[in-house]
Amino acid sequence: MSLGLLALISVVGLLGPLLALPRRWGLPVILGELLAGVALGPTGAGVLHTEEPTFAFLANVGFALVMFVAGSHVPIRDPAMRTALPMGALRAGLVAVASVPVAFVIARGFGTGHVALYVVLLASSSAALILPIVDASGLGGPSVLALLPQVALADALCIIALPLAIDPGRAGRSAIGAAVLVGCSILLYLGLRLVERHGWRKRLHRLSERRKFALELRINLALLFGLAAVAQAARVSVMLAGFGFGLAVAAVGEPRRLAKQLFAVTEGFIGPVFFVWLGASLDVRALGARPALIGLGVALGVGAAVTHFAPLVTGQPIALAGLAAAQVGVPVAAATLGSEEHLLAPGEPAALVLGAIVTMAVATIAASRAARATPAAPET
Repeated sequence: MSLGLLALISVVGLLGPLLALPRRWGLPVILGELLAGVALGPTGAGVLHTEEPTFAFLANVGFALVMFVAGSHVPIRDPAMRTALPMGALRAGLVAVASVPVAFVIARGFGTGHVALYVVLLASSSAALILPIVDASGLGGPSVLALLPQVALADALCIIALPLAIDPGRAGRSAIGAAVLVGCSILLYLGLRLVERHGWRKRLHRLSERRKFALELRINLALLFGLAAVAQAARVSVMLAGFGFGLAVAAVGEPRRLAKQLFAVTEGFIGPVFFVWLGASLDVRALGARPALIGLGVALGVGAAVTHFAPLVTGQPIALAGLAAAQVGVPVAAATLGSEEHLLAPGEPAALVLGAIVTMAVATIAASRAARATPAAPET
């Protein structure tokens, strides 16, 4: 992979912010990056080849960092999480139960046999997508606070369950690998909490800021890549390593300076590389050759919205139920794993991403309705 090709990837990655610029469209940044990858991949110009070792390696690094950022967005330390946890758990459970028959119907109707995978997809929510929407829309009130634990639980549990669901034949090995990573993430959390309580991090922060060493960023990247190495040794996806470490950092409390640095590294460079790679890996031509796959993507997106209406029986507003259906991390992870491990038929990864885009559209409409019906969050 040449520097010229890397420059091209960085330039086409700008399509994401350009498409997301008009607020009235409500388009996520990753959509433009995916489209750029499709345009330059085998489906389009054929300039990018996902099997190229350097490109694939950078994408894997980006995958870990994207999932880390997603995990760090889970509001574990929010006091509202504790009070609203029982209701959030109930609503996440209702969505999971409602997902089973819908997933069975979709898998049977399209003849894919991926019932377990579809259950995980339909039941998932994306904290990394929903929380910024809540903030940008100025949503507040008890109903919105009750949404946080529902989204956080669904996001975390579905990320953990995904490797087991997408490849049931290796579920035992995947479960062992996932357990190892969960254990390592807990140890990292305990270590980070110890460092925080003794004030060592603050002293390190002051030294780093004074000498311009960026020590926090360097140390956290080293820990993340170390955990990703454990994931590779355990033969599980770096997705779990990134998300688990993100949860550990969120539980301790991510320093603002570190958050900005990681945002710059991930959103400014390595994240777009990953999403361009993912777009290039999607066999969009198969969607045209097999129109049923377009129906599959739409069915998954609509099915996710339908299953998330199950908590309406608990009094959840319909607009917030639609917002909770927003997905990005789990479908993207499923598409990535399916492409890397050849676990899905040609065109199926693109159908999963299409389903996620449908949920984003539903969430955008729902957020607009919720903003009109929900009292604004108090300014701090």
